[in-house]
Amino acid sequence: MCGIVGYVGPQNALNFLIEGLKRVEYRGYDSAGVAVFPQNGGRYESYKCKGTIAALEREVSPLQQLYISGIGHTRWATHGEPTERNAHPHFSADRSICVVHNGIIENYDQLRQLLQEDGVIFSSETDTEVLAHLIAGYYRPGEDLLKAVSRALQTVEGTYALAVQASDQPELIVGARNGSPLIVGVGDGEMFLASDISAVVSHTEKVIYLEDGELVSLTRNGFHTFNLQNMEIDKKVEDIQFQISKIDKDGFDHFMLKEIYEQPYTVADCFRGRLLPEQGNVKLGGLELLEGTLHKINRITITACGTSWHAALVGEYLIEELAGIPVEVEYASEYRYRNPATGPDTLVVVISQSGETADTLAALREAKMRGNTLVGICNGIGSTIARETDCGIYVHAGLEIGVASTKAFTSQVTALFLLAIKLGRSRGLSGSRGVELVGELMAIPEKISSILEDAESIKKIASIFLDCHNCLYLGRGYHFPIALEGALKLKEISYIHAEGYPAAEMKHGPIALIDEGMPVVVIALHYGVYDKVLSNIHEIIARKGRVIAIAHKGDEHIGRLVDQVIYIPGCTEALSPILSAVPLQLLAYYIAIARGCNVDQPRNLAKSVTVE
Repeated sequence: MCGIVGYVGPQNALNFLIEGLKRVEYRGYDSAGVAVFPQNGGRYESYKCKGTIAALEREVSPLQQLYISGIGHTRWATHGEPTERNAHPHFSADRSICVVHNGIIENYDQLRQLLQEDGVIFSSETDTEVLAHLIAGYYRPGEDLLKAVSRALQTVEGTYALAVQASDQPELIVGARNGSPLIVGVGDGEMFLASDISAVVSHTEKVIYLEDGELVSLTRNGFHTFNLQNMEIDKKVEDIQFQISKIDKDGFDHFMLKEIYEQPYTVADCFRGRLLPEQGNVKLGGLELLEGTLHKINRITITACGTSWHAALVGEYLIEELAGIPVEVEYASEYRYRNPATGPDTLVVVISQSGETADTLAALREAKMRGNTLVGICNGIGSTIARETDCGIYVHAGLEIGVASTKAFTSQVTALFLLAIKLGRSRGLSGSRGVELVGELMAIPEKISSILEDAESIKKIASIFLDCHNCLYLGRGYHFPIALEGALKLKEISYIHAEGYPAAEMKHGPIALIDEGMPVVVIALHYGVYDKVLSNIHEIIARKGRVIAIAHKGDEHIGRLVDQVIYIPGCTEALSPILSAVPLQLLAYYIAIARGCNVDQPRNLAKSVTVE
């Protein structure tokens, strides 16, 4: 959530800041602002507003002069309402220090009280303003700004990515990171700072990734990095593995729809080069460190948040069925605050689309402190989770702009399927079964394409939901997590209240809600508990509920039974969650569009949740 951009160099800083903020607005925000230094001298000029970057751009468009440096920000409100007053940048009382900040200062109340006792008057409700006043208290004009920032941060508890400037040093930007991502773009006679690589990718191919507890000073001539004890450290400059074209809609109305339609390719990209079809096995280069210990693992904990947690639930079914290893799935936000039972033979798998999710990172570090072996599954190349786990699997879904995850989810399930086969073949899964499973996986992209070809029929079904206020999603076995995921997609982007349940649990409470105004989506695929699911459907119909079923092509019986059917191709049950998720993504999308919702940037949501 939130976005930071900074620039120092010969180009017009204001142009870069506005462009960079546009590149990171997909992460979610409610206000935006910039502070820039004019070439002809003088103090900052600051512009900020509640609402969109487009509104900020209109405000600054009349400006004609050249700005040599500046910092900008998109805010997602934590402390204080989304107002112009609370928008970043924030300044010290004498405006000598300017700050933009992602994260949360946890001891903000105590620091604010101490500053107020010293006579500091606050002009906003934010925790960030505390940082501006603290830094100003340690800074003297012409002295080392980075040291002042470092001293201030030693009094701070919480998470942050910062960009800081001083009014008397316009060609200097100081950045700092702890628990929230921050990168440096290295240019030719210019330097960039950003919280997201997409902000700098059109300007440079070279970046450095700051780690927690690191600070950086930027001038147009280069950078120096330090730790909080002011000791200079060497940082590796890395090549960007990212294409700017991935940020375009490619003719689709929304990024979410584009990303839904990319899934035949992203699922294939996840398994490409990793399959050994003749051996019925997979090769996961990222797990080389585990090769000698896979057979020793006697328990697995998977921890994640949101959509990634639903992928983890599918992973539980996959690993227990194919490898016979007990699996427990934990909410990352809960994991670190209890005393989970883990031992030396427990493998901890952490899943995050961005690789920067704060709660998942906290769970990772808790598991590391306990001495567990850590595997990361993420989409963010070079992300914190990718760097801090022992080994891992990149899902290779490419940049996902839509806040409601789609292609990353199916790629995560694909990665977990690969892991399950790898573990299974190390402990008893037969070669013939492995060959069958690998062959089935290779056919999945084409089957996803066939579902997408039928999108218009799903669009027509969406009209059923337009006036409803509540909806149930039901599934059993592998499809209980997909019911949860389908319900999450609907409420995320259409704002219709929806809940997912195991189908048999409907009788234990939710059945009281069913009437003619309650649509019920039932995943009714022809596997082992098919007849049980049909019984649940009859119970819904008896109470005048409207049923939308996800069924296998050729299932004429269910077509005669329910109001609407979305048909999908058949496959082995272990891979069916990938196929059944796709029509539910389309259903949520078309419902939200018909209700006039912003599907790419739903209200109150952020793409990467970097605060607890």
